[in-house]
Amino acid sequence: MVNISIFEEKIQIKKHTLVKNSEEEDNFIIKLIEAIKRLNTSNIQNKEELKDIVQSFMSCMEKFWYKHSKIVNITKHSKA
Repeated sequence: MVNISIFEEKIQIKKHTLVKNSEEEDNFIIKLIEAIKRLNTSNIQNKEELKDIVQSFMSCMEKFWYKHSKIVNITKHSKA
């Protein structure tokens, strides 16, 4: 006798993407560059300060990503 375990797995059917060479892609890049320029990295004293700066940047990047990207359906013909 052979037991085969089958686990339920959530399959993602949608994703966020930027259309190559689109206005949204350009705006995302512009906002990202502005956010990088605003980062104060001149006097990082410890790991906590670095962690705070990185988290702040990631938060901005995520906000820009969801603002400028669009949701597309993932199909069996979608590129990876």
